[in-house]
Amino acid sequence: MKQEWNLSEALIRTGVVKEGHFLLSSGRHSQQYMQCAQLLQHPADAEQAGQAIANLFRDMEIDVVVGPALGGVVIAHEVARALGVRCLFAERKEGVMELRRGFEVEKGERVLAVEDVVTTGGSVQEVVTLLEGMGADVVGIGSIVDRSQGKTPFTVPYRALMPIEIKCWEAENCPLCAKGTPVVKPGSRTPISKK
Repeated sequence: MKQEWNLSEALIRTGVVKEGHFLLSSGRHSQQYMQCAQLLQHPADAEQAGQAIANLFRDMEIDVVVGPALGGVVIAHEVARALGVRCLFAERKEGVMELRRGFEVEKGERVLAVEDVVTTGGSVQEVVTLLEGMGADVVGIGSIVDRSQGKTPFTVPYRALMPIEIKCWEAENCPLCAKGTPVVKPGSRTPISKK
């Protein structure tokens, strides 16, 4: 008999949670980092995570799923596949989120935005703003992991597979910096400059 897929077990098995001193894309520092690419590199786990997120939104009519590059690309594809709709991704060009590669949304299309990990919600909110500016109707936002502790800018329903609380600090208040622990910048996004 096939064992039921369990997200907590899969996150541990694939080494998603990293320990150290990390500079997040928000500009904040953290002792832990969620590298969901470690989970999504395994097609069976990616498929299961996509189906689980899709199940959170089956009560909504969705025409297209959109994820921000780079973290949202694989999971957005798997959610779209589970819902039987098409998948697009937005990417940055000169620091601005855009639909490229011939991707388009029609006015009034119902969009689900999907991300791997939401901390501040900044990247996915940029995608939402982009799509709404094109006339799309963003009906929800989904993610594998919710690190936001309820502090997102979202005005549409947000549903995640797993909330996780990981402490983070502004750089000037970081106890790891105070100890002289070297900081690492994981992920693909340049941290937000604090001016």
